[in-house]
Amino acid sequence: MRGPQPPEPERAAEVRRQFADEARAERPDLAVLCLLLGAAADGTLDEAGMDAAQIELDRLAGQVPFRPGGPRSWAVALADLLGGRCGFRGSPADYQRLESSLLHEVLLRRRRGLPILLSVVWMEVARRAGAPVYGVALPGHFVVGFGPAEEQVLVDPFDGGRVLTGSDAELLVAGATGAPLDPSMLSPADPLDVVLRILNNIRAWAAARPERSDVALWAIELSLLLPSHPARLRYERAQLLVHRGDFLGGAAELDAYAEVVGAVDEPAADRVRQQARAARARLN
Repeated sequence: MRGPQPPEPERAAEVRRQFADEARAERPDLAVLCLLLGAAADGTLDEAGMDAAQIELDRLAGQVPFRPGGPRSWAVALADLLGGRCGFRGSPADYQRLESSLLHEVLLRRRRGLPILLSVVWMEVARRAGAPVYGVALPGHFVVGFGPAEEQVLVDPFDGGRVLTGSDAELLVAGATGAPLDPSMLSPADPLDVVLRILNNIRAWAAARPERSDVALWAIELSLLLPSHPARLRYERAQLLVHRGDFLGGAAELDAYAEVVGAVDEPAADRVRQQARAARARLN
């Protein structure tokens, strides 16, 4: 099964335009960005489908008890609703599915997903209910935080919203990096950083499946629309274009990237220019 297929070119261009506009808004909306990302992945997701997802987030928020109390009370209330009654959680098998990175699939169809997408559901429902909520981008495992730093309560939506102890968070970080937990890792994640991390996950999924270079391409193109992104993504996009048979487009991108690199590393720029010449030679 190939999974979701991207939309037709005209719809894809409109989705990218809306995504770029939202990413550059004064206060980017995380749910909107994730749904537009989903529309770039899945040609069946139209405006009505995105509206249905927003309505579902509102509906779930309406089921949260009214202002349950401090950070721990919020955490428990959300876990009871989303992890308990609604069954949102993850499993190792979810890492093998593109749908696990798409908000509309996680929210409306599967109630399963990667830690970061389940965290988006938690954050968006809790935010609508008035909770002091934010994402926490631990290395290798995204979680959700409630309350200010001195009262912070962490939950793991991938595990049904289980409240984490300090040692739990340390173990998650040690398991992912082998390094100790640094307090800076517990800071609230910026919405655009959350979206870039989701796109990085999708690129990693596609990298393991060369037949889905279409997915890698749109994920890189959305990443490039974010105000801040790694410059090397332009090089990755150029390589993908060549891989997909667009030798002229890929060569032009390689030359453009070489101009950027040349300012700091001329030998590296020369190597990229050689790749551009090799791509053009494949037209002969």
